[in-house]
Amino acid sequence: MWINPRRLFDFRGTPTGPYDWSRTRIQLRGLTTAVACATTFDNVTVIATESLSKRYPRVTALDRLSVDVGPGVTGLVGANGAGKSTLIKILLGLSPATEGRAEVLGLDVATQGGAIRERVGYMPEHDCLPPDVSATEFVVHMARMSGLPPAAARERTADTLRHVGLYEERYRPIGGYSTGMKQRVKLAQALVHDPQLVFLDEPTNGLDPVGRDEMLGLIRRIHTEFGISVLVTSHLLGELERTCDHVVVVDGGKLLRSSSTTDFTQTTTTLAIEVTDTDEHPDGTSAVREALHARGVETHDGSGLPGAGHILLLTAEGEETYDLVRDIVADLGLGLIRMEQRRHHIAEVFREEQTDGTDVQGVRKEAVGHGS
Repeated sequence: MWINPRRLFDFRGTPTGPYDWSRTRIQLRGLTTAVACATTFDNVTVIATESLSKRYPRVTALDRLSVDVGPGVTGLVGANGAGKSTLIKILLGLSPATEGRAEVLGLDVATQGGAIRERVGYMPEHDCLPPDVSATEFVVHMARMSGLPPAAARERTADTLRHVGLYEERYRPIGGYSTGMKQRVKLAQALVHDPQLVFLDEPTNGLDPVGRDEMLGLIRRIHTEFGISVLVTSHLLGELERTCDHVVVVDGGKLLRSSSTTDFTQTTTTLAIEVTDTDEHPDGTSAVREALHARGVETHDGSGLPGAGHILLLTAEGEETYDLVRDIVADLGLGLIRMEQRRHHIAEVFREEQTDGTDVQGVRKEAVGHGS
């Protein structure tokens, strides 16, 4: 795993007088230790909770939540009020749990909140930026609040604003920034002290599709290029499928599922078919359905998928099914837009809960279903 040397030098204090070589030797010994620890970092648990509960007089925000999160980019998904923000506050040591326990980077949230916040960056959901200062001034201030000396704070601020794409606009007052630029400032202040882990609360809120894609790319690079683990909350399920290695699904403060993204989106035996219409067959989908039924193949529509009225779903029994569909489409003189195995999607976890009688509201299926 890549080690950022600034984590061991700049951020532990830059010598203000003559260069202190004895201090450097101590730091170099620390580097050896850090490298040894980093080689096993991929095998450790970044976040662990055990029967974690948070109760208010009339609301249970978290209900006996037990989950382990490893390194990488992890998505925390749930409807508004599912307990996501409450969990983050507890993990930062800002709000005590009613019962249960939790650790972040091996530190107990109940007794070591200060040490956790030194090692963790946090990007809040809501706009909380001062409008009359520049991005540089604000991020430098946050770096100093995190314990960086002045020179290191300025250097890190310039590097971080360049990384998030605000370098050219860094001296403008934040009040004149667009929503996307403000989100980047919040991301920069979460990264400036070079944390081991960042919590990003709804980082794509208020962004247009282009801005959302750019933010998701930044989030992915935080881990791949800088080795920082990420916990990102969202109610847009498609974002998490594209960005995260692991997804934790919560509702009503309870854990619904915690799995790798590949487990969520594994291929199924269901084949999705979409065809064109012609003058002879103005409803090509119905024509294919009837032809398949005549050969004993059952189909159903693609409810919940984009363009559902023009998509047929059937079970693939092997290569013969592909050959049969191809021949039917050719015989009818239709164009085949797509014929592919569909994948599971995170949204299906919520559909299963609704089938079981749980009403899960407020989770948007936006961007889910592409390539279904």
